[in-house]
Amino acid sequence: MANIIKIRATDGSPVEFVDEIIGSGAMKDVYFSPDKSYVVGFFREKQDYNAKDRLENITGIYRERIFKQEGGEYWKDSFCWPTKMVEYKGKIGVVCPTYQSQYFFKYGSVNNDFLGIKGKEKEGKWFASAKNQNRFLAPEERGVWFKYFQICIRISRAVKRLHAAGLAHSDLSYKNVLVDPISGQASIIDIDGLVIPGKFPPDVLGTPDFIAPEVIATKHLDIKDPERKLPSIRTDRHALAVMIYMYLLYRHPLRGGKVNDLDSSKDEELSMGSKALFIEHPTDISNSVKSHQLESSQLPQADPVKIPYTVCGPYLVDLFKKAFIDGLHNPSLRPTANEWEDGLLKTIDLMQPCQNPKCWYKWFVFDNSTKPKCPFCGTEYKGQLPVLNLYSSRNAENYTSDNYRLMVYNNQYLYQWHVNRNLSPNERLTEEQKKPVGYFVFHQGRWLLVNQRLTDLEDKTDRKKIEINEAVELTDNKQILLSKEEGGRLVIVQLVSN
Repeated sequence: MANIIKIRATDGSPVEFVDEIIGSGAMKDVYFSPDKSYVVGFFREKQDYNAKDRLENITGIYRERIFKQEGGEYWKDSFCWPTKMVEYKGKIGVVCPTYQSQYFFKYGSVNNDFLGIKGKEKEGKWFASAKNQNRFLAPEERGVWFKYFQICIRISRAVKRLHAAGLAHSDLSYKNVLVDPISGQASIIDIDGLVIPGKFPPDVLGTPDFIAPEVIATKHLDIKDPERKLPSIRTDRHALAVMIYMYLLYRHPLRGGKVNDLDSSKDEELSMGSKALFIEHPTDISNSVKSHQLESSQLPQADPVKIPYTVCGPYLVDLFKKAFIDGLHNPSLRPTANEWEDGLLKTIDLMQPCQNPKCWYKWFVFDNSTKPKCPFCGTEYKGQLPVLNLYSSRNAENYTSDNYRLMVYNNQYLYQWHVNRNLSPNERLTEEQKKPVGYFVFHQGRWLLVNQRLTDLEDKTDRKKIEINEAVELTDNKQILLSKEEGGRLVIVQLVSN
């Protein structure tokens, strides 16, 4: 029976841990508390004054700025943030909450968990490659495509919050994010290496695959050279874009068929650094993926010809272009975390369930086609498909297009953020604002919007007010007013038939 060690954190509060290592990372050995509600991780290497100062700030003032402000409770599920700093036998450590249960594999890998990952943490790397998805993961662990969009929204939102606080993660990668494709949840871990510009420089350059090209291209320069590029908010933006691309498409955006040097280490440095090139670049195809070099277990996802990035819809296509064409070697042009969150949210509203029960993805993004079909399995949509084009008021009379559409499917909900452009489905929503205000149903051959909570709902075409618990039919070119408030929206229905 292992001993229970009792110590005090630097803030004076009691800390206990069982004297038995439960895991070791690159820098720390980790121990459970007796009740397993938290862990204590001790750095193996001696930490200098700056490292201690960084940890005191991260567990103190920066933690308070995020968690002690209004709405701070929301972020507890988005980060595994160190709560205290400890010292024991000359070693520095941090106390962190235990990972939530959904972030541990329940089934593991295929063939009775032949990889032995059952009960292990759901590191994002398991879900970001076609080979892992197709060959190794148990089907019960994979989730559906819709959930990966939710994961990306949560990661983008968390990164946005870090950047708003003036912090950079510095090592943002699928190794430092736990994900659960069953629930669509995600949590950023390894917070103790945060970069605070002008105060705490980065400890590491990052994780291969996610290091920004300018960091790799200048890593040979002296750390004090003004031309040397180090991890920052801008390099986080590159890592975030790579992660989103990989979670949605199961391949890396820069790892194509181009060889920049016959020396493999030099080739890696060039291909991820100064010569980095998007594998789906529209005009320079020199780094396109060579399909004959792909394994069968990587197909079809790893082949951009079979599944191009355009399957992610118009909003994300624009952001991927900004990230991997415009901003790849020009960091100031990279999309912000807030732009990713917004684009992902709009894309989710364009998604449709695939009508083929055997489809691997289960969902697809509507491509504005007159004959919509799933791009993954080729199944054509059968029946009438309502598309709601959203317009909002800038004054009481005029309505302007919001470049925002909402796809309709059976038993889908309508929310406050669809009703008013001044609301966004983010961490600032109240519990009341999160409640559905209506729902869509296909009933007796007709598409209906059933009013649950809207007081201004009006069929403008037929000049009829729709009371609560009443329904309005969705017909082609029907105009439906959702709200008369400032920012309130008008819907114009478009019916696509097949």
